[in-house]
Amino acid sequence: MTTDSRLILVGQIGGGFGVRGEVRVTAFTADPLALTAYGPLLRADGTVALTLTSTRPDKNGVVGRAKEIATKEEADALRGLKLYVPRDRFPEPEEDEFYLADLIGVEVRDTAGAVMGTVKSVQNFGADDMLEIAPATGGPTWYLPFTKEATPELHLADGWLLAVPPTEVGEREPD
Repeated sequence: MTTDSRLILVGQIGGGFGVRGEVRVTAFTADPLALTAYGPLLRADGTVALTLTSTRPDKNGVVGRAKEIATKEEADALRGLKLYVPRDRFPEPEEDEFYLADLIGVEVRDTAGAVMGTVKSVQNFGADDMLEIAPATGGPTWYLPFTKEATPELHLADGWLLAVPPTEVGEREPD
């Protein structure tokens, strides 16, 4: 069994809370309290950033104590730090479910079966998720909406997905 070392963004340090060295963490997880279950939270380079020892819910995530932080000033100094967890620490998804991170590296094929490129990243700029595609022929990346219309078929076990870029979908009715 291979381990999956891809890092998944799960939160961001909001700074200190109170005067006793607690830290506020904005959670990007469905259950903010799950942050403590993932073990040490990592920096983007994979080094340990935060080991939460206790948490309680807060409006945007959790407030808690961390092994690495003793004072409010230490917590404030880490404000804005993004926190990650290796993909293999997450439970396996149910059948017909997947994590967005599982799309990274997947081949993107057109309706004729030709390889258009691979998924480089999954972005969300405020509306829907967008797949950043690295073209098979090189050149600048492009974005594909991650919608049923633009990506009607996912064959993740086989490492590919079907793409119908919006220019092929047809004209959209004005709102």
